[in-house]
Amino acid sequence: MSSEDFDGGVETAAPVWAAFADLMSVLLGAFVLILVGVIGVQLQLSTRLDEAIKQQQEEAQRRKSLEQALAGPLASGRVTLVNGRIGISGNVLFALNSDQLQPQGRDVLKSLAGPLRAYLDSHDQTLMVSGFADDQQVHEGNRRFADNWELSAKRALTVTRALIDAGVPASTVFAAAFGSEQPVTPNKDDESRAKNRRVEISAVPKPTNTNTSTTIKHD
Repeated sequence: MSSEDFDGGVETAAPVWAAFADLMSVLLGAFVLILVGVIGVQLQLSTRLDEAIKQQQEEAQRRKSLEQALAGPLASGRVTLVNGRIGISGNVLFALNSDQLQPQGRDVLKSLAGPLRAYLDSHDQTLMVSGFADDQQVHEGNRRFADNWELSAKRALTVTRALIDAGVPASTVFAAAFGSEQPVTPNKDDESRAKNRRVEISAVPKPTNTNTSTTIKHD
């Protein structure tokens, strides 16, 4: 083999190795970018998981605090506390198709007012009073309520006013109505319907826009 042939082979191989080196550099750069991206995603997921765990812990602590505050009323058996919602049977509060508080219902709300006020003093929350009805429509000829929506709304307002009268600040409580929606049990008989005629009190985050809040005016 002549020297010319040898020199020609070197000159041919050099560009190949240069191209291979460039390719490896590109692949290495791509790998680094992918690795950085994967690490970034993992950090984001880890942060979100930490935040979710923190929120769950805070929610569990709030529920525990609420349960401790309501130890007395809960012990009486006239109220329940499920998933942070205080439940009061409609039979305890009202007569059938009425929004006028019964004496025992007023007593229950008075027993709740103090613990709820103390709870709100240490938590940045507000109370939502929700009225619910069963699936039986209001009797025709009842001039007070057009339907179950209006009945549940009036009952929620009655309980809201009673809590305010018992000392819960008006700025920390509002009323909501759900009619026959969201039953706790299927409306199969009188017993199940009685369970669905209820009022619930829930501690919820304060609204960010206080300008939209509604204040109950006392006569």
